[in-house]
Amino acid sequence: MQTFTANEAKTHFGEFIDRAQREPVRVTRRNRVVGIMVSPGDYEAMRVFYADRLRRTLDQTAAHATAQGLTQQQLETLLADDS
Repeated sequence: MQTFTANEAKTHFGEFIDRAQREPVRVTRRNRVVGIMVSPGDYEAMRVFYADRLRRTLDQTAAHATAQGLTQQQLETLLADDS
C-alpha cells in the first residue's frame, strides 16, 4: 500500500486521487496513520460486505434467541423504554 504524508497528499492531490483509484493509499501525519483513501468501487464493496455480515449475525442471533424460547412479547418487554 502506498503511503503519502498529509502534506504530500495536499501538494500532489491529483496524483493522490489517481493512485487511490488503483489501490488504497495510506495518509500519515506525524508518523501516524490518519486515513486511508480508497476508490468508490472498493468503498462500496466494503459497505456491502459489512452490511451482509451484520445481516447474517442478526439472523443467527434471532434464530438462537427463538431456539432458546424468546417470544416476541418477551423481546418487546426487554426493549421497552421504562424511563
